[in-house]
Amino acid sequence: MDGSVALPIIVTLVIVALIFDFLNGLHDAANSIATVVSTRVLPPKYAVLWAAFFNTIAILFFSTSVAKTIGTGIVAPALIDTHVIFGALMGAISWNIITWVVGIPSSSSHALIGGIAGAGITKGGFAALVPVGFIKTGAAIVLSPLIGLLLAMLLILSVSWICRRTSPFAIDRRFRVLQFFSAAMYSLGHGGNDAQKTMGIIAVLLFSQGLLGPTFHVPLWVAITCQLAMGLGTLFGGWRIVKTMGSKITDLKPVQGFCAETGGAITLFAATWAGIPVSTTHTITGAIVGVGAARKLSAVRWNVAANIVIAWVITIPAAGTIGGLSYWLSTKLWE
Repeated sequence: MDGSVALPIIVTLVIVALIFDFLNGLHDAANSIATVVSTRVLPPKYAVLWAAFFNTIAILFFSTSVAKTIGTGIVAPALIDTHVIFGALMGAISWNIITWVVGIPSSSSHALIGGIAGAGITKGGFAALVPVGFIKTGAAIVLSPLIGLLLAMLLILSVSWICRRTSPFAIDRRFRVLQFFSAAMYSLGHGGNDAQKTMGIIAVLLFSQGLLGPTFHVPLWVAITCQLAMGLGTLFGGWRIVKTMGSKITDLKPVQGFCAETGGAITLFAATWAGIPVSTTHTITGAIVGVGAARKLSAVRWNVAANIVIAWVITIPAAGTIGGLSYWLSTKLWE
């Protein structure tokens, strides 16, 4: 590819990646604020500011191990070019918009993984996939909501026992304060894991074009820009999905919101430190189901949860199909 042609294409793809990052923050704002809004601890406009701030400063607390997994652990780096990146982003963005319009809390993370996998497979067949990274990510699809569910259930049961002699009014007042902390921690974990996925896409694009030298890494400007784009997206919120996450699955009180956010935050922190790209949507949904089920099984609206699970199952193949078609179209239009 001629250098004069390559640079505009690279710049365009970086901008498109940042648009995806913005949409990720918009789409996944509900993950960070649904519980704190539904319990009326914070009004929506302040909850959004709270979440956006902690999403943005996550760069100060985490390494870029998740970005490395996305950039080099899903599709073999040697096969990645501008067409594959275009396909990955189109698959992820298209599926994000579709699910956002209909109010389904699907995973932006797995839409991106599906997009890059679909584009990679279209180019190089199934041999294009990196088995270890793809399997690790696939396992996280199942494990992250289960871990979030179990941790949240354990927390709510422990808190219920510890506070068994405390009046409901005192518990409510205490956990309204504590939920500020749990919402901040969840937003920090969300920003730490999710923004790195776009960092990985931009970094591997630059690496594939020989702009990072011989070693894959995430430049500081890429990390800062991605965190800012996600924080900005969070500011615009995702109100359709907030309603689903915050009230349709189960009714939440501050103590339950605290336990759901804390269980989800612990899961995200552990995954991010291990370099595993997990779904913040899966994680918080599992945690919300956990606190609802701990009260009684009938407290969970299982039909809503089932619809969400269906969306999870089809996200990777749907985004992958769009990604593969976008890759093919890109090669035909811009060879």
